[in-house]
Amino acid sequence: MTAASTGAVAFDNERYLAEQSEAISERMREVGGKLHLEFGGKLLYDYHAARVLPGFDPNVKMRLLQRFADQTEIILCVYAGDIDRRKVRADFGITYDADTFKLIDDLREHGLDVRAVVITRFEGQPAAETFGNKLKRRGITVHTHRPIPGYPADVSRVVSDEGYGANSYIETDAQLVVVNAPGPNSGKMGTCLSQVYHEHHRGVRTGYAKFETFPIWNLPLRHPVNAAYEAATAELRDVNMIDPFHLEAHNEVAVNYNRDIEAFPLLKRILEKITGESMYQSPTDMGVNRAGFAIIDDDAAQEAGKREIVRRYFRYACDEVLGLEDGDAVRRIETLMEEFDLKPEDRSVVLPSRSAAEIAEKKADKGHRGVFSGAAVELPTGDIVTGRNSPLMHASSALVLNAVKVLAGIPDHLDLISPSVIESIGTLRKDLLGHDSISLNLEETLIALSISSTTNPTAHQAMLQLPKLSGCELHLTHLPTPGDERGLRRLGVTLTCDPSFASDKLFAS
Repeated sequence: MTAASTGAVAFDNERYLAEQSEAISERMREVGGKLHLEFGGKLLYDYHAARVLPGFDPNVKMRLLQRFADQTEIILCVYAGDIDRRKVRADFGITYDADTFKLIDDLREHGLDVRAVVITRFEGQPAAETFGNKLKRRGITVHTHRPIPGYPADVSRVVSDEGYGANSYIETDAQLVVVNAPGPNSGKMGTCLSQVYHEHHRGVRTGYAKFETFPIWNLPLRHPVNAAYEAATAELRDVNMIDPFHLEAHNEVAVNYNRDIEAFPLLKRILEKITGESMYQSPTDMGVNRAGFAIIDDDAAQEAGKREIVRRYFRYACDEVLGLEDGDAVRRIETLMEEFDLKPEDRSVVLPSRSAAEIAEKKADKGHRGVFSGAAVELPTGDIVTGRNSPLMHASSALVLNAVKVLAGIPDHLDLISPSVIESIGTLRKDLLGHDSISLNLEETLIALSISSTTNPTAHQAMLQLPKLSGCELHLTHLPTPGDERGLRRLGVTLTCDPSFASDKLFAS
């Protein structure tokens, strides 16, 4: 199961843009006024979609919104509890509050501005209050919405001055109001419905719709792409289901997930109580999702979905050893893997990385204490290159240097970094910075390579190959150290790790 060996494109971005633009425009016409669009998933850098739908542009949803730029305003929601516990967006390695700052900057760069940020379910958390103050000092409008007692089951209270009415009203002028968030469970739906409540009381014709890429409603229930969504949200315990309301209302099979299906009867009652009617007969009706119509190679999509399930297994297994998950998510993904007859070793770079670790152990000096680590990467050519740790370099460092040598056609015996440079950095690490090892992490190695490239044409040629590693599949036999993780993230590789630590020391600087 290799990424490079398939090379098939499964998704047509232009078809998607045409289909999705028309679906949103049609919903706006149906509403006949202001549409509040709950926008799930990532507005930018949607790497999950790009992995399970090969060919998917990670920023295609931003291109979509730019088509509506002159009639769109954006509201961002952040759950106060996520700020308080410093929840991290895994693909960037930054907290949700930092990701909100980044998202605002990114939206501005694409010609879209944020009308307001809503801190949801706010109960005076100090970190959330500090976050709001930072935004206000930078000229961003901030609202805080407190929890509504009995939400959402107590519809009479929710749709009243004590419920949505107690939330501050966010002034918007555009016909399309997009409500997005750094992650799930951020209060997007509640913010949309709160706005619908306030707009209705102001005599403004308004409606609500939902934009979610996954699960893809018109793919089979157990399609690997939809199963990969279950794997990606294993900690939320999301389960894909046939939408029973849609089947009954339209005699059409559609896939949705448990939380939306369970919430639909209450949501329908809330909309009816606010506006006197609901245009929706099912949770699938609420959606304006057309990703399934842009899949042009289902076999490639199925294969990519299976690969993502295996990646997610490693992700949650690592979270478990780090104490971030209780193990239930791993068990759920193991069940999915059994369903599709998958095992961790199906990932093409897993066994080569473990073999590299075994070689590191064999070549180590007698009496060596510590962890023997290996790494492997699959290049765009389909070749698999390995690296192992040594007294001079981490496994990630050796791997990247080996990989760029292969890509540049540089003989293996040639040094890319002068031994004197490595020795100098090692001295700095051990004698001046107090590290217990001179072994260079990847971040340090990339800096050393860039320095060497100024005087060494071979190193310069190797440097030019680094962008080719973006998107390549890479596996480590251990959790990366901070310096390795930062370096790998900047290279843009698709990383998985065995749930083992790189050192027997508890503290990693």
